[in-house]
Amino acid sequence: MVVDLAEAFARIEEFWSPHVAAELNGQHVKLARLEGTFDWHHHESADELFLVQEGELTIRFRDRTDVHLTAGQFHVVPAGVDHQPVADEECHVLLFEPAGTLNTGNVDSERTVEEEQRIE
Repeated sequence: MVVDLAEAFARIEEFWSPHVAAELNGQHVKLARLEGTFDWHHHESADELFLVQEGELTIRFRDRTDVHLTAGQFHVVPAGVDHQPVADEECHVLLFEPAGTLNTGNVDSERTVEEEQRIE
């Protein structure tokens, strides 16, 4: 399977709604369009990798220095670490995390995606 990232991102209509693009070794590769400020949350037992494809993303932390990412950069948020993604303008990211990881982690909000859509 070949995924054209530009085409895949163009099919995602909502911000903060990750779509599964691939699965390997129990991990999901998700694509998401981000804009604005997301909920503070953490993933109790899952690391989460943010790879910026287009735009800029800041990941805020309660207990450490914020991380600012631009296109072509990634950062891994360790399991259990509170974080808050912020995109001042539209940003496209690839997320790598264990299958079944909720986008809002330990927080249940209107942004929680229970059933992830897939990029076909």
